[in-house]
Amino acid sequence: LPALFKQELQNTEAEEGGTAILRCELTKPKAPVEWRKGDTTLYPGLKYEMKQQGSTAELFIYDLELDDS
Repeated sequence: LPALFKQELQNTEAEEGGTAILRCELTKPKAPVEWRKGDTTLYPGLKYEMKQQGSTAELFIYDLELDDS
């Protein structure tokens, strides 16, 4: 069976120039997670950091800009 979200995803607000942390909890631990913005897959680098521990996955978005919404 596919991994599902344990809770409905919540909107997150952050200030321009700051950092946003997006977090989701899955029904399966260590399930592969692909973070996307529209049709674009996000990859780790200076702008994005991905962390996953057990069934929790997090996306850190640094140096926020209006285009990140």
